Amino acid sequence: MKRFFMVVAVAFLTLSNPIYSQSEAGSIFLLISPGARAGGMGEAHVAVANDAYATFWNPAGLAFLKGSELALMHVNWLPNLADDMFYEFFAYRKHIPYLGTIGGHLIYLSLGEQIRMGETPDDYLGTFTSYMMALSLSYSSLLTPKSSLGINAKVSYQHLTEFGAGGEKGKGTSTDFGFDIGYLHKEFLTPRLTIGMTVTNIGPKVSFIDPAQADPQPTNFTLGLNYAIVNSQYNKINIVYDVNKLLVAAYPDMDWDGDGYVGGYDEFGHKSDKNASYNKNGQQEMAHSDPIYIGIFTSWVDDWLMGGDMDMNGSNDDYDHIIGGYDWIDTYGNPDRPGYGNGEIEVDEGEIIPTEGDPGSPGWGAYNEYGQKELGSAKRRTIKNELDKLIHNFGIEYWYGEYFALRAGYLYDKTGKITNPTFGVGLRFANYGFDFGYISGEPDHPLANTMRFSLNMEF
Repeated sequence: MKRFFMVVAVAFLTLSNPIYSQSEAGSIFLLISPGARAGGMGEAHVAVANDAYATFWNPAGLAFLKGSELALMHVNWLPNLADDMFYEFFAYRKHIPYLGTIGGHLIYLSLGEQIRMGETPDDYLGTFTSYMMALSLSYSSLLTPKSSLGINAKVSYQHLTEFGAGGEKGKGTSTDFGFDIGYLHKEFLTPRLTIGMTVTNIGPKVSFIDPAQADPQPTNFTLGLNYAIVNSQYNKINIVYDVNKLLVAAYPDMDWDGDGYVGGYDEFGHKSDKNASYNKNGQQEMAHSDPIYIGIFTSWVDDWLMGGDMDMNGSNDDYDHIIGGYDWIDTYGNPDRPGYGNGEIEVDEGEIIPTEGDPGSPGWGAYNEYGQKELGSAKRRTIKNELDKLIHNFGIEYWYGEYFALRAGYLYDKTGKITNPTFGVGLRFANYGFDFGYISGEPDHPLANTMRFSLNMEF
C-alpha cells in the first residue's frame, strides 16, 4: 500500500502549538501564530492587534490604524524535529478614509521532503515535498470611537502528496475556504482595559481523497484581555491574557444507549452490517464530529455531558465495538483497578479475566482486556474535562518610549502538555520595526528553541 504516513505525522506535529494539541480538526496549520512580537508575549495578542499582524490575530484591530503597513516573518518551524520545515507570513493593511481599513495576509508552511514507500517496508519509491498555504482578505470598521468589528475571508490549500494510499485514487490535496470574525473594545469598563474576541476558521469540513473522512476546520474562539499597568510618556507596561477554546465537537467510539455495543444499526435504527455506525435510536456511536453549526455549541459540553461509555480498544478483532467484557480481580480487594479513570495501564497485584454473558447484561465485566475501564466511563466525565482543554496564553510587554520593547510570556496547555516560557525584544525607528521572539522549554520539546524574526514597515 502506498503510504504518506510521514507527511501526516509531520503535519500532525504542527499541533505542538497550544491550539493544535487537540488533534480534532483539519487545516491546523491555520492556527500557527505569526509575529515575533506575539511570540515573545506567550502568543497572547487578540486584545493587542495594533499592527498589520491584526489581519491574523483580530481583524477588528485594523479599524484603529491609519496609513499603510507591510509586515513579514520567517520561522524555522519545529527545529527539534526537522531542519527543512519553515513558515513564512506576509501581511498588508491600508486605511481608506470614510470606508475603513482593508488588508490581508499570506501564509506558507513547508513540511519539507518526505519519503514515499510502496506496499512493503523495503519498497522505496523516492521522495516528494509537501506544503500548505492560505490567503486571507480583511476588512474592519469602527462601530463606535472605542469599538470595532472586523472580518476575514480566506482560502487555503494543502498539498500533502500527489498520490493516494493503497487502492484509493486521487491526490492528497485539499482546497478549502472559511472566514473569521473579530471584535475589539478599548477602554472597556476602565480606561486601562481593552477586550478582544474572535471566532476563526469558520467553514465546511476539510477533506482530501475520501470525503467520508473529512475533518472539521479548526474553528476557534478566543477571548483576550489587555491591561495597561503603566501608561506614561516614556514607560508603558501592559499585561495580556488570551484564553482559547476549539469549537470542534469530536467523539470517539462510544456506547450512547447503554446496550453494551457501539453501533450495529443504520441511521434509521434498523440492524445492519453496512453503515452500522448508529444505535437502535438512530444516534451515531462510531467516532464522528458535529457539523460546524452544531459544534460551536456542543463543543462546550462534548467532553462533559454528552456521549456514553468509551470503547478504548476498538481495533481489537475479538472485542471490536463491544464495551467491557472483562473483570479486574484484585488480590488486595480493591473495588477498581488503579488508573481506570484515564485509561492508563498500571502494574499492580491482580489479573484481568473474561466474563460470561452478553454485553450490557447484569454481571458483564466493566473492563477491556487491557485493564481499561469502559463500562461506566461516561460517569467519570466532569466539567473539569472541558476546563482542561482550554488553552491559556500570558504575556507582558514593556516599552521605553516608542523605540524599544522587552517582552515575556507563557504558553499553558494542559491537554497538550505544553508549558513553555517565551521571551522577546522589539525595536522601532523611522517607521521601521524589528521584533524577535523565542520559545523556551524542555530540550526535547518540539517547540523549544523556536525563534521568530519579523519586520514591519509603515508608510
